Amino acid sequence: MATELHGQIGPVEKETPAEIPADGPADGPADAPAGPDAPAAVRVHGLTRTFDGRAVIDRLELTVRPGEFVALLGHSGCGKSTLLRILAGLDREIEGEVLVPRTKAVAFQSPRLMPWKRVWRNVLLGLPGRPGRAVAERALAEVGLGHRSTAWPKTLSGGEAQRASLARALVREPDLLLLDEPFGALDALTRIKAQQLVAELWQRRGCAVLLVTHDVEEALLLADRVLVMDHGVIAYEREIGLDRPRDISDPRFAELRAELLDRLGVVAPTAAPPAAPTTATAASPAASPRKAA
Repeated sequence: MATELHGQIGPVEKETPAEIPADGPADGPADAPAGPDAPAAVRVHGLTRTFDGRAVIDRLELTVRPGEFVALLGHSGCGKSTLLRILAGLDREIEGEVLVPRTKAVAFQSPRLMPWKRVWRNVLLGLPGRPGRAVAERALAEVGLGHRSTAWPKTLSGGEAQRASLARALVREPDLLLLDEPFGALDALTRIKAQQLVAELWQRRGCAVLLVTHDVEEALLLADRVLVMDHGVIAYEREIGLDRPRDISDPRFAELRAELLDRLGVVAPTAAPPAAPTTATAASPAASPRKAA
């Protein structure tokens, strides 16, 4: 697996002589060593990115293991999407070092499909050489969209458009998949299906994944490890030792959810106390709001 190194300020790019191993198990190497010499799909050291003199990312450190699924939480403006753009190679005005696989792909919240190209042609956009339609068809079939390969993007539902975006990312056979709130614009039911699809694709492909999200439950359902970003640094991290598939009714899931919400400065909701009976409802317990609920 070739690597890309972004160095001090500007588009510095070089290939390291040694390859970074990418043979971690498909379900995420939770017990992999975490030392400085351990295999890494992503290694970030002293990363700083400033805008108009303000450090949006401030000497950030980050390591993502091969095959690991990492979710990144944080308030709007904390630097999550900026970090993802840097890892994707879309922003090189940085200080510090960023080591990433050369073969990587990104999917954004907006599918960003070209409306004048059919779906299968959108999947092949940006690929080197002249890949044939069959390459796109295989990727679309993998995300359950093979039957829509000749459709125009405007005829796709939101969930279908996001699947096409995922196919465009997967067709690159990435060692690192970057997801920037890809489910944020989807309705609740479609979001659940999309989350399940991403989990299946990750387990099948075995690539490292970094998911930027605002959804704590989504992070807990998908990730091996959850990071909380604050003021341009990784302020907190938590290994998620729950069995897969995960159950949101599991008490341990609820504990982790409350812990992460607390780290984000959000008070977890608690059950409301029983409402006092009114004159109209006191004679009929079944009519009280508590009983009706």
